Amino acid sequence: MSKIYVIHENNEWTNHLTKRLDEEGLPYEEWFLGQGIVDLNEKPPEGVFYNRMSASSHTRGNRYSPELTDSVLTWLEQHNRLVINGTDALKLELSKVKQYMALEAAGIKTPKTLAAVGKEQIIEAAKKLNKPSFITKHNRAGKGLGVQLFHSIEALEQYVNGPEFEEPVDGTTLIQEYITSPDSSITRCEFVGGKFVYAVRVDTSEGFELCPADACRIDDLFCPVGEQQEQPKFQIIADFSEGIISQYENFLKNNGVKVAGIEFIRNEEGEIFTYDINTNTNYNSEAEEKYGKFGMQELAKYLGSQLEKVRGKAKVNS
Repeated sequence: MSKIYVIHENNEWTNHLTKRLDEEGLPYEEWFLGQGIVDLNEKPPEGVFYNRMSASSHTRGNRYSPELTDSVLTWLEQHNRLVINGTDALKLELSKVKQYMALEAAGIKTPKTLAAVGKEQIIEAAKKLNKPSFITKHNRAGKGLGVQLFHSIEALEQYVNGPEFEEPVDGTTLIQEYITSPDSSITRCEFVGGKFVYAVRVDTSEGFELCPADACRIDDLFCPVGEQQEQPKFQIIADFSEGIISQYENFLKNNGVKVAGIEFIRNEEGEIFTYDINTNTNYNSEAEEKYGKFGMQELAKYLGSQLEKVRGKAKVNS
């Protein structure tokens, strides 16, 4: 019998989903791709394959999980299996350069950004950017990896040539204009099945690592959640309605992405700049509890509906 396969490399980010799959009574199997074999001579099983591979897998000792996942997804797609967030989505997950190019092609504004390989080139890129304040970030990132704010070239030079410099896993550092938010916040829009679910206001006043997962409470010291502040870091925005949502939905459809969190920041003039797409999206339980809507529950129901389609097609063809 066909079932749901959850492709991932991080149990802490997956058990929230499997709990919801259990609640829905859906058959599933976790496919952990820390390492493995892909037999290209065999046919894959029938079912729904949901890819939750993360760009930050290397920080958990799974350096080549994305490459292995790409092989698995290519194999599945070649055999016409139903893949949620397939190879096209994985490409966006693993490269912010690809994200920005795809967003700009869709008419969605992004911050001015340069990509550089090499320490001297990072400094040269910042000079070329010619902005009073700018940030660096890793091209293949997740969890805000490599994000640093600078107000001068001299400060960047000290960082790049000092012991605190973080070498990106793919060697590419992005230098990006710093967009000032009047209230020190960003907005994260969540989508399941390519459709908008809700938007979250995220307080950025204490730093840039904005992972909403509950695991951040333990693992990421710079990702404080909820009760550590007077006001929650993550707050779902009631009745959120912006024209950017329809643009995002069209973007996801045209780029083969079904499940994602997309982040934007609004400057002092009210302009929206989109700067991150998370195809391995997580949700904050405290914010959801207050709002009464749950991302993983919506995702489990969506995967269940896709499994029904697969089974229905199998009956027709049998």
